[in-house]
Amino acid sequence: QVQLVESGGGLVQAGGSLRLSCAASASIFSINAMGWYRQAPGKQRELVARITSGGSTKYADSVKGRFTISRDNAENTLYLQMNSLKPADTAVYYCNALGDYTIDYYVLLPWGQGTQVTVSS
Repeated sequence: QVQLVESGGGLVQAGGSLRLSCAASASIFSINAMGWYRQAPGKQRELVARITSGGSTKYADSVKGRFTISRDNAENTLYLQMNSLKPADTAVYYCNALGDYTIDYYVLLPWGQGTQVTVSS
């Protein structure tokens, strides 16, 4: 069964940086667009960054210029470099494979456990 394993979260002060990783099954990683989502308490899960198999990227306005999504197809790993973090970035972060690059909530896999990011002011 295909699984997603997110890691790299933690507690950081505002202005700091974190790098998240997502390990995925080889059978899907190399051919699908991938995305990073986040869900803050009491809020809907939102797609913050996405990347095609060829490396094209798109970001939510709230993270544009601060977050960078990348992928290593050889290692079947997705990354999210997060810089200039703000308290509003506090959330559980998840990755998933996208069924359609243009549709935010069309995902292909069961959600993983996510990784908690907490930004203190």
